[in-house]
Amino acid sequence: MSKYDFNVRVTGVLVENNKILLVKQKVSEKRNWSLPGGKLEQGETLEQGIIREMKEETGLDVEIIRLLYLCDVSASDNTLLHITFLLKLVDGDIKLPTNEFETNPIYEVEFVPVSNLIEYGFNKRFVELAENEFLDSGVYAGDKSNIGLG
Repeated sequence: MSKYDFNVRVTGVLVENNKILLVKQKVSEKRNWSLPGGKLEQGETLEQGIIREMKEETGLDVEIIRLLYLCDVSASDNTLLHITFLLKLVDGDIKLPTNEFETNPIYEVEFVPVSNLIEYGFNKRFVELAENEFLDSGVYAGDKSNIGLG
């Protein structure tokens, strides 16, 4: 990669009955669960990317409700834009991905009570946002650590 590489990562927040959809994969030393999502493919729109990633990682068909946060990722080796969307379930049943193209395999997919997110490695800031239905969303939030995902 050159120092001019630029990537866009889309993640989805799908909440049903006060539970949020998570995928189990190695995120960091402290966290093994994350929001579903991934990098956009060449020529793909943001909407196409999050719909594809959700289908690939969870088996679910979704649509975008609204933009939650637009963030930078300062911990990245290159320029990385992190975009989080609030999603609505359209159809499908949860199923594990084949992981055939994954460099970071997914081992489980499950809805987790928002109140239990800390036990899944999420920090207090993200839990507060989730508990308050992501009020003040639709904004540029600076580094993704500002929304509790750094």
